[in-house]
Amino acid sequence: MDADVVIIGGGIAGVSLAARLAPFSSVLLLEAEPVLAHHASGRSAALYEPRYGSPAVVELSLASSGFFHQTEGILSPRGLLMVGGAGHAAAFATESAAMGLEPLTVAKACAMVPVLDPAAITLAAFSPDAWDIDTDRLLQGFARTARTAGAVLRTGAAVTAIGRSGGLWQLTTAQGLVTGRVLVNAAGAWVDRVAQMAGVRPLGFTPYRRSMARIPAPDGMDVARWPMMFGAGESWYAKPDAGALIVSPAEEHAAEPHDAWADDMVLAEGLARYEQMVTAPVTRLLSSWAGLRTFAPDRALVIGADAREPSFFWLAGQGGQGFQCCPAASQLAADLILERPAEVAASLVQALSPGRFGA
Repeated sequence: MDADVVIIGGGIAGVSLAARLAPFSSVLLLEAEPVLAHHASGRSAALYEPRYGSPAVVELSLASSGFFHQTEGILSPRGLLMVGGAGHAAAFATESAAMGLEPLTVAKACAMVPVLDPAAITLAAFSPDAWDIDTDRLLQGFARTARTAGAVLRTGAAVTAIGRSGGLWQLTTAQGLVTGRVLVNAAGAWVDRVAQMAGVRPLGFTPYRRSMARIPAPDGMDVARWPMMFGAGESWYAKPDAGALIVSPAEEHAAEPHDAWADDMVLAEGLARYEQMVTAPVTRLLSSWAGLRTFAPDRALVIGADAREPSFFWLAGQGGQGFQCCPAASQLAADLILERPAEVAASLVQALSPGRFGA
């Protein structure tokens, strides 16, 4: 099959870009797994908190606000509560200021989340400006838009070789040979491996494992209206999830690209940090999993044509914030590929360009 644009990677980055491009170009998306969004995109905490992340992520997330709030059924109110205890003052002050959280009394924090321990918590801050993302609805909406406009989204289509011939990219896949004028690398944790396969210089991305446990609602409480909770220093976080809680140690352990799984000891350590702040101990897990959050060396996304090979396009390094910034990130990527003026500031385009790593 021939296409103007071939996208490697069927997570939220690749699928949202396919939706943006399909009305204007022929698009073929290749996903190695049997389903879309199997890896990092399928293991997200699913929160839109636009002031969480690096400066570039924040700018993209804020630019995504209009899409999220104007698209029915994607967001639902959640709120964000940060808590800390003795020794957490410095991290608490820095993080609460960065995310625009307002100070809250410990009593009010405990009223919001009755399981919090007033004897352990000395610091609290809150913002209502955080929302749950219906990630499946968002992903499937982009996929439907892409397919309606003519894009082909192939799952089970692992790429095994990449070459160049006659000015076109030639990709050998599990479903045969495909060619394209532009090759988009949206392969998540595998982006540097895809670059090497294509003969393009890797940029030094690092995947980091992050684990999650799903636990029963403490003491049978109704947790539906509880906010997302962060421990100062991002030492843990917890979020209501279909009548239960998901709790993460918020670890960053460098890893090779793989289908990640949770480490029992890391989970135990993170759950212990959570337990220090609550009155109800964790007695059992309902399930656990892990995902890989992939960062460029400077921890900003990489969006743009490769400095040495202009027909090789990077859409990478979302670092766990792919869902909350995908509307603006995919729009920027599409604008650059289609050679249209970008809707975001030129300074942001430059900050995200792969050219920042040298020619």
